[in-house]
Amino acid sequence: MCIVALAWQVLDDLPVCLISNRDEFYHRPTSQLHRWTKSQIIAGQDLQSGGTWMGITQQGRWAVVTNYRDGTDQRDYPTSRGHLIQAFLESEQTPIRFAQQLEQSQMNYAGFNLFIGDQHQAVYMSNRGEAPQVLSKGVFVVSNGLMSDDWEKTQHLRKRFTQEFLPMMQLPSTPEADLKYAVWDILEDERKIIPDLLPSTGINLEMEALLSSTFIQSPIYGTRCSNFLRMGKSEIDWIEKTQQGEHQGDLVQIKLPMIEKNTC
Repeated sequence: MCIVALAWQVLDDLPVCLISNRDEFYHRPTSQLHRWTKSQIIAGQDLQSGGTWMGITQQGRWAVVTNYRDGTDQRDYPTSRGHLIQAFLESEQTPIRFAQQLEQSQMNYAGFNLFIGDQHQAVYMSNRGEAPQVLSKGVFVVSNGLMSDDWEKTQHLRKRFTQEFLPMMQLPSTPEADLKYAVWDILEDERKIIPDLLPSTGINLEMEALLSSTFIQSPIYGTRCSNFLRMGKSEIDWIEKTQQGEHQGDLVQIKLPMIEKNTC
């Protein structure tokens, strides 16, 4: 997963509104959005390492991860970042407690940015320079640098998300078809950043430019799927659009009632 825009507690009766793209090598085997067998997790799945890049539960837990790009880091890591999502969704810890515990082993993973939350609390952290922080209500955008880096790429998505999309979400009369059209238009934006505004992440300038758009295409690597997640107080609605391969253009939608956690 390489770029995420999150509106947390911004919209009335909709604590989580999230759009994102997952970027990955085309050859890496993947399954589409589904409810996992013998698990409460709802997510796509990385069939190579077994984890996922984004997931939810019907009890209102949610999580999404992006990689932190550092071309100088050539180490091999024993653990997959995709298992962070699975571990949080299967736990009963509050988001901040899970993140604080993860700090103890965070360097066992390649660089990551992590959003985790439930209906009451959202947390961001990175194992490359951002300690766990509870988010106040607002809009948060992260790609492959730290959230505080605020790349031109993330600024561009933030502008479109806040100025074009969220106003549509705030109008009850906006047709569902118009919302979907707007989401895919934003997430399929191939606008490249000019060289002078590119970040320096330890890779060559040509590759940096290729990765500078919201939507990425190349012969071997690019945007594999796009996501539009809404988690209200009583209902979950997640639409995943496959962007590459034999299922290109397919939409998978999961719409479910929220299940209150049994506190007895």
